[in-house]
Amino acid sequence: MIRSDRILGVVVVIVALVFITSAYNLPAGNLFDKLGPKAFPIIVAIGMIVSAAGLILRPDPEADWPEMPSLLSIGFATLVLIGYAYSLKPLGFLAPTAIAAAILSYQISPRPVPAVLTGIGLSVGLFVIFKYALGLGLFALPRSLMG
Repeated sequence: MIRSDRILGVVVVIVALVFITSAYNLPAGNLFDKLGPKAFPIIVAIGMIVSAAGLILRPDPEADWPEMPSLLSIGFATLVLIGYAYSLKPLGFLAPTAIAAAILSYQISPRPVPAVLTGIGLSVGLFVIFKYALGLGLFALPRSLMG
């Protein structure tokens, strides 16, 4: 992974620099916060640059990449998570979370009934934790149904 690590390191440095430049475009915070909203993204970007420097300067030896079926499975899981992210706002939390969790659970262990039960259980359980224990402003169902 010598070449792969170095390429990834350069990409991470570029992304970190984009973080830093976009942080400087954030509006100033209130008068009581001395650091303002710029501090956190800049701190994250500095951590990214330090980590990327490690990849560039001390890469690992070449590794075996996964076979094509594994790569396709990872790609499919990525598409499911992207679809999940885009479906949360229009469809609410419960249905997209149940569907995404069931699909990913089925990928891990291809048994349909446990996968569906896992999706439903995770959806309801996470909603209760996020909504009531953490106080997040989630909508269980689409806003159009909620009034």
